[in-house]
Amino acid sequence: MLAELPGVEQSEGGDWLALKVRGKGFGYLWERTETVGLKATIEEQMALVAERPEVFEVQFTAGRFGWVVVQLAKIDADELFELVTEAWCLTAPKHLVEAHEGG
Repeated sequence: MLAELPGVEQSEGGDWLALKVRGKGFGYLWERTETVGLKATIEEQMALVAERPEVFEVQFTAGRFGWVVVQLAKIDADELFELVTEAWCLTAPKHLVEAHEGG
C-alpha cells in the first residue's frame, strides 16, 4: 500500500512504526494494538468518529489537523488506503501530490 505513494519513509519509534514523507509524519502504526494513527483535517476526524466510533477514535488535534486512530481489524483495505493517501496528501510537498494525482 505504501509503495504506491512516492517518498514514503518508515522508521522505528519504539512500539510504533512512523510513516513519513520528506521527514514529516503522516501516520503511525502500532502492530501490538493493531491500530494506525493517521493525519486528517479536523472536520474529517470529527466525521469519521461520529459516523463509526467502533472503527475510529480521536487521537489528538494539532493546529488545523485532527489525528484519528483506526482499528485495522474493522476497516477494509480500500478505505484504509484512501485514508492513508489523504494523510499523505496533507503532508507531502505539492509537487509530489501533483505527480501522484497526475500519474
